[in-house]
Order: sequence, then structure tokens, then C-alpha cells
Amino acid sequence: MVVLERAGVAGGRTRSERRSRAVAERRSVPLGAGLKRSLGRPALYVVIALWMVCTLGPYVVMAVTSVTPQDQLIAYGMSRLPTHFSVQGYSELFATTPFVHYMVNSAITALGTVLFSLVVASAAAISLSRFRFRGRTTVLTALLVAQLFPAVLLVIPLSTMLRSGHLLKGFLDGLPKELDEAATVDGCSPMQMVRHILVPLLRPGLTAAGTYIFIFAWNEFLYALTFTSSTASQTIPVGLQLFIGDYQIRWDLLTAGGVIAAVPVLVGFMLVQKQLIGGLAAGAVKG
Repeated sequence: MVVLERAGVAGGRTRSERRSRAVAERRSVPLGAGLKRSLGRPALYVVIALWMVCTLGPYVVMAVTSVTPQDQLIAYGMSRLPTHFSVQGYSELFATTPFVHYMVNSAITALGTVLFSLVVASAAAISLSRFRFRGRTTVLTALLVAQLFPAVLLVIPLSTMLRSGHLLKGFLDGLPKELDEAATVDGCSPMQMVRHILVPLLRPGLTAAGTYIFIFAWNEFLYALTFTSSTASQTIPVGLQLFIGDYQIRWDLLTAGGVIAAVPVLVGFMLVQKQLIGGLAAGAVKG
């Protein structure tokens, strides 16, 4: 009984000490810190909401405009929302314009750019990350300096290859070099080591770089406008520009084409989302 009474007294003292410590800690926290904590989360929500409005707002306006009838688009005092929705712009886009040819040309150009750029960029990244040779430091310095120039001063495929090569090199630098040594001990030649070890591990980085290249090639306008002169070779950005005339702008066709042009990029992002995030995160660790 005496032991139990002593334990109860000790437990009571411990509880009272904990309460006094908690009260002292609350008193030591300044009132401004509590106010910042209470206002921090709502302020964060407001910033995120504003960011989403600024990011998604143009796409929402484009989508709404694409389903607005043409007579309401050109009417004086146009309302913010149409009285009724119409897909006439989409049907007219495919029926009266060569938009399908534009899509095919853009797909061929973008996929060809992705394939060629990935082959060159991956070979450059592997050689710069895994091998030591004379002039390696100079090449790395040139790659970094090239990032300072705007893409308009360089040929677009060259610009994407430089940036993709830098991204893939950062991804390879994050892989342990013990894998190369183990492959060499097992009797693999440098080409076999690259083929059986590095390339399979490089797939997330290739996905990230390929998505990056595809977006640039799909949206490229300047060189597509310069080097194409006929409808049979023009891409989507050049084709959409033709809907802007000297005296009239076909907003229904322009926005409908913009919505359709954004669909492949969005679908591609959803399909490779996990690999894209993993490749970008791994490629940003070292570089």
C-alpha cells in the first residue's frame, strides 16, 4: 500500500510538472508567431488559387470560345458566356481547312525530333558522364555557356539536344559508378555495359527528356514558318496563324485548333507522369 501511495504521488508530481512546462512553453511563444501560423495556411491557399487561375484561366477561356457560335463572337457587346454552346467551329475546322495535314506534319516533325535528339543527347551524356577523355572539361563548359543563349539564336533541334544532354548527364551522374565496375568485372565491354546497364536505367531520364523535346518541337513556330512554304508541309502553329487575317480573326477556328493542339501534350503528360517526375527529379540532383 505504501508503495502504491508513493507511486501515485510521483505520478501526480509528473503530471503537474508536464502541465507547468506546457504552460511555460505557451507563454514563451510570442503572439506574432501564433498569428503567423493562423494566417499562413489561408495565405498559402490564396496564392495557390491565384496561381491556378493565372495558369488555367487562358485554357478555360480558349475552350469556352471554341464552343461559342461565330455570330456571338463578332456581335457588338459580346457577353462573357455564350447563350448556347456549339461545335460548329470544330466541324468547320476539319471540313473546310487542312488542319488534319497540319496535325500529321506536326506529329512527324515532333517524333522525328525526339528520336534524333535522344540518340545524340544520350550518346553525349553517357560519354561525358562515364568516360574521361581529353577536352571533356571544354565540352562541359561549352554546354553550360550554350544555356545562356536564347533558343532563337540557335537551331531549335540543336537547342533541345543541348538541354536534353545536360538533363541526361545529370541523371547519369546520380547513378553509382559501382555498376560500371561490376559490369567490367563480369567481362562486359564498354558497349555492352552501355547497352545492358546504363540504357535500361536511363529510361526515366529518356522519358523526361523526350517529353521536353516533344513539347518544344510540337510548339515550334519560327523555323516552321521560315522553312515551310506550302500547306502540305506546314505544322499546327503555322496553320493556326493563317486564321488571323488582315481584317478578320476567326476566333472559333483559332481556339478550336488550339484546344485540339493541346490534347496530345496533355495525354502524353498523363501517360508518362510518374516516369517524367522521377526523371526530372533524378536529373536535377547533379549536373
